[in-house]
Amino acid sequence: MSERILYRFPGGFHPEQHKNESNAKPIRRAAMPAQLVIPLKQHIGATAEAVVNVGERVLRNQRLAKADGYVSAPIHAPTSGLVRAIEEHDVPHPSGLRAACIVLEPDGLDEALQAFEPWPDFGEIAPLLLRERVREAGIVGLGGAVFPSAVKLAGTPGTAIHTVLLNGAECEPYISCDDRVMRERAEEVLRGGQILMHVVGAGKCLVGVEDNKPEAIAALRAAALKLADPRFEIVAIPTIYPSGAEKLLIHVLTGQKISRETRVTERGFLGNNVATAAAIYRAVVLGEPLTRRVVTLTGSGLNAPGNWDAPLGMLASDLIAQAGGYQPDVARLVFGGPMGGFALASDEVPLTKAANCFLVLAAPDAPVEPLPMPCIRCGKCAEGCPVELQPQQMLWDARAGDFERAEKQDSLFECIECGICSAVCPSHIPLVQYFRYAKTEIWQREREHEKSSVARDRFEFRNTRIERDKQEREAMLAQKRAQLAAQKAAEPVAAEAAVDDKQRAILDAMARAKARKEALQAEKTAASEDAAHE
Repeated sequence: MSERILYRFPGGFHPEQHKNESNAKPIRRAAMPAQLVIPLKQHIGATAEAVVNVGERVLRNQRLAKADGYVSAPIHAPTSGLVRAIEEHDVPHPSGLRAACIVLEPDGLDEALQAFEPWPDFGEIAPLLLRERVREAGIVGLGGAVFPSAVKLAGTPGTAIHTVLLNGAECEPYISCDDRVMRERAEEVLRGGQILMHVVGAGKCLVGVEDNKPEAIAALRAAALKLADPRFEIVAIPTIYPSGAEKLLIHVLTGQKISRETRVTERGFLGNNVATAAAIYRAVVLGEPLTRRVVTLTGSGLNAPGNWDAPLGMLASDLIAQAGGYQPDVARLVFGGPMGGFALASDEVPLTKAANCFLVLAAPDAPVEPLPMPCIRCGKCAEGCPVELQPQQMLWDARAGDFERAEKQDSLFECIECGICSAVCPSHIPLVQYFRYAKTEIWQREREHEKSSVARDRFEFRNTRIERDKQEREAMLAQKRAQLAAQKAAEPVAAEAAVDDKQRAILDAMARAKARKEALQAEKTAASEDAAHE
């Protein structure tokens, strides 16, 4: 088989990788902490709805919260224990928001229930049932997007999926959890790919891995040989950030460019992170819901970096303690990587399905951000942009509050927020922050416009209903008045007719009486005459 031709996307960036700090050791299983704080929203879409009560004892794999709507995902218990509270708690969020969480106190017994029937022969199971299993198991994208996987599997109506894409690029510096998953669980990853191909009817599966992960590539190729499935193609791609962005990875592997307005399923691709594929395998073949994930703990501010298989809801502080704790000069804790992540104000936040990394930086690696200076129009931001935008122009429009121009002319929403423009800017302008702000403002205005449109429609409907009711009442009254008028007009005629009928009846009665009288008189006269003759 000939080697696949690879394509180059515009721009890109070569940051220092810092992978070796965490990827040298196998995945370690985290010890169960004294408390789990499990957010009810660990996915894009509607927050899950709790189905357990405070004081209730639950078992591992038991459903704690059900999906609330089509774009949502259920939550399951990572171990057995008591539900101590359902309350607001700090969660990983750029704004430091709190959210509803289930506080679970493990009992140390780790008693489990069989959540689902294992389907080792998944090829015999109908695709619709497999998709429902993925939904009920709470599987979401584990690469960071956390989009409910069952919704993705639904695809685009009228468009056939020809290729499943397993994303193992893991281009963000420091993060190595996918690398270790591919090395140690390669067969699970590919078996998950087989399930995905069966569900959507795809004829091939491309697995894209950056070439700085040779051990992972070798493990995947060995697993593909063991499965003897010719539909798999393990492709080593050049190491350049952000090749892990789904549409960019498709471009690298196939040369196809997919715009923001177009979903990848509309082009016949179904993309999933490699860890997501492994989770789908466990849900289908082993009957296990998603209750744990592999997370990277790394950085110069940590004593023992590595990758941990940890229960969802475990606090970052407990994880960091198991990773040897902090270095004395620790300065910053980041959720995610240095390019796409965000700083946390506290380590008392839980591990979620979206958490692929907690990055701990020591003071020398986390300097105070320099003050932004005026833009010098050097063009480096445009040169580095992988989706060929003009960050400089977008910045001016965002600063000026001209969000309509930023959206329509500058293609603001094409921005994938990779952070390259901010990283290469010699004036230290936090460009991505401006773009996120502009997007948030546009979304807020759209929501307000939608609300006002709904309110206007309701107001107009109310006025229409009131006017319709008024017209109906007036029509009824007019009809009643017409009936009354007709009735009054008919009364004299009826009265006159009644009088005439009465007089006619009297005259008829008098005529009949007269006729009877005359008849009697005639009879008497005839009788008298007969008597005289006798």
